[in-house]
Amino acid sequence: MEQPETTTPVCYRHPDRITGLACSRCGRPICVECSIDNSVGQLCPECAAPSGNHRVVRARRVYGRPTFQTAPVSFSLIAVSLAIYVLSMLSAEFDVWSFRTFAQANFLVAAGDWWRIFTAALLHANLMHIGFNMYALWLFGPRMEQQVGAPAFAALYLASAGTGGLFSYLLGPTEQISIGASGAIFGLFGAWIFVAWKMRHTPGGRSMFAQLGILLVLNLLISLAPGIDGLAHLGGFVAGVGIAALWSKFAVGRPNAVGVRTAIATAVVAVDLLAVLFL
Repeated sequence: MEQPETTTPVCYRHPDRITGLACSRCGRPICVECSIDNSVGQLCPECAAPSGNHRVVRARRVYGRPTFQTAPVSFSLIAVSLAIYVLSMLSAEFDVWSFRTFAQANFLVAAGDWWRIFTAALLHANLMHIGFNMYALWLFGPRMEQQVGAPAFAALYLASAGTGGLFSYLLGPTEQISIGASGAIFGLFGAWIFVAWKMRHTPGGRSMFAQLGILLVLNLLISLAPGIDGLAHLGGFVAGVGIAALWSKFAVGRPNAVGVRTAIATAVVAVDLLAVLFL
């Protein structure tokens, strides 16, 4: 089967899946589901076909139900966020300490507490707040992590949280206090929007883009509601789209794609940090 000509490589067996992986032997683009670990790298199913009485054992089956093995960062973030929320419910002292230490109070950020633009993503106000964010993380996180690699995904999440916090700090009121992982979640959402836009010429891409477009409109309306930090949502979304665009330009098709993606997202984290320190 010939690989269709697209701007971004897609798996030769699954044309609706953008991928940065390629068979080490024949060079054809492959997604993580088709990739088979081998001593020479990752092989496509044809190149890894057994000879004689040998049997190939797939090292990864990442599509289907997500697991900690296939998406360790996503599940760790969910576990840590839930643990902090439960501890806050059980201990008033811990609740006060975590809020005073991690919440993004803009006047404290201005006084030098730069870490708050990142750590506010660990705190949530109520059950609905954490339930919505963790469900969204479970929905958007694991597959993205499987596609781009755990280190790159972790850097994307941190960069989106930081950029959301930075927007809230620079453009929001000085007395504003914000908590929640929404900025980071909107970063994942933005990255998926970009992926869907790149795949819009395929049936799967058009369907995903339409569905995400509806979700985007609904979430934009939610962001305008009183008490919602819409600036953090906007900053996270901008970071997600921007990082995904840079990944598409500089990482896709490269043998060290995971490292390139991680470096790009980490650079955004560094920009967030420098901006909050010097602006």
